[in-house]
Formats: sequence, C-alpha cells, structure tokens
Amino acid sequence: MIPLLLVLLQAPPPPEAVPPKPAEATRGDYAVGSGDVLEVTVFGNEDLSRVCTVQTNGSISYPLLGEVQVAGLTVAEIQRKITNLLEKDYLVKPQVEVKVREYQSQFVSVVGEVNSPGRKPLRGRTRLIDILTEAGGFRPTASGDVILARTDGEFGDGQKSIIVRISRSTSPSMQDLVNLELPLRNGDIVTALPKSFVTVDGEVTRPGRYAIEADLTVTGALSLAGGLTRFGSGSVKVRRTDPATGKVSILEVDLKDVRNGKTPDVALVPNDVISVSRRVF
Repeated sequence: MIPLLLVLLQAPPPPEAVPPKPAEATRGDYAVGSGDVLEVTVFGNEDLSRVCTVQTNGSISYPLLGEVQVAGLTVAEIQRKITNLLEKDYLVKPQVEVKVREYQSQFVSVVGEVNSPGRKPLRGRTRLIDILTEAGGFRPTASGDVILARTDGEFGDGQKSIIVRISRSTSPSMQDLVNLELPLRNGDIVTALPKSFVTVDGEVTRPGRYAIEADLTVTGALSLAGGLTRFGSGSVKVRRTDPATGKVSILEVDLKDVRNGKTPDVALVPNDVISVSRRVF
C-alpha cells in the first residue's frame, strides 16, 4: 500500500489527465444539495424519467408529484421517497433509480504545492487521498506535509486543523495513513506545503542547503552535509530567526554531549543556519 500511495501523490500527472472519480460504492452517504443534477429513471415509464436540478429551495420539480424536497437526503433516501410517493397514488410497485449526474453543491479547496490546485467537488465519501490524487499529486517542490483545515465543525479531537505527513524519505506513520482516509466536508481547505530548508556551513564536507525531511536534527543535517571535516569543531552553533519578530537567537550544540546522551539533539526548523567552526589546535 505505501509504495502505491507515494507513487500516486508524488508522480506528476500525464498531460490532459482526467481526474479519477471515487468508486461508486463510496458515494452512498453523499447528502444532495442545491445545484446538484439528479437523473431519475422509472423503469417501464419513460415519461416519468427526468434529469432534475436541485433548486435553491432544496427541491426538484417532478411529474405528477410537483415539488419534492431532496436537499440533505442521500441518493438512496431520495429513491425511496420518490418510489413511495409514486406508489401511494399513481403506480403499482414502481422501479425507481436515482443517480447524481453532476456534483455541484459541495466543494473543497486544494492549494499549495499540487499539480492541479483549485476547487474540487465532493463526490460522496471523498477522502483526503482522493482529493490529493484528483489534484494531480505533489509538485517536486512539495515537502509532503499537508494541512487539512475544517471551516465547518471540527475533527474528532476538537481540532480545527491537522497535519498529515507523507515523507519521501520515510514511510507514512499509521496515524498519517488513517488521516489520509478521512472523509472530507464541504468547505474543507487542503494545503500542500512547500519544502523547507536549513543551511549548513563551515567545516563540513558538503556545505549547502538541505531540505527538512521528517524531524531533521542537527546531527541529521550534519550527516546530510557529509559530516565534519578533520578541522571541524565539535561545538556547533544554530542561528535561528523568529519569522514573526525577526529576532535572532543562537543555540549552541555540543556534539560530544549529544552522542553520549548527556544533552538531546536539537530539532531544526525552517531557515535554521548550522555553523561548524574550525578547531583550535
């Protein structure tokens, strides 16, 4: 499952790719709303088969029955309602089928580092993974972190937003996989975050900028930079700028103490600058 997941979300879509539709089986709990277009078929009674648009008052106009309220009902509930109304006064055991021809009442917004951002319609029980796939997956500039913000209501733990991590370097956690299966609601905002970087300079083998993958620490960043040169000091400084205030702070890290478990490794944040000074012999 994990390799397929990463392929779906990281590979760029082919030109003119048609967004995939979720399986019909996942749409059963979709609540119809105004703007949706319904296809109602009454088998053996073609004159009663119609394509109807749900009006702003939540109803459709239907032969014999007039205005039928359908907003807030699932397809199965609408099907039963029309069947019962027709059977009550007009037909004997009518065979009615209702489908949603066009989904036009509920949307989520996808922004950030995806190949096809924009407003996407909900088609039944649409999950986060469905919307990310429909948005064409991540751009090369994406970090793999996704923020899901809920504008109407909240998540089960009372939070208004959650972060889902789909790292290119590590497998998604079980919680991330659970979150990818979350059904979306009307008005949800899905933001694919860009990569963040730290800079490593001084006495390292490969100075430069490195993307933050998962929970990058000072020792992890130094490893990405090829480790210390033979002149590198074990005393490392991290220059950190507060993005809100612009205030600069300096964190000192003793690599020997970190290796010996005396002090914890320092987790890095975007735009940190790790400097390795030259040893004094």
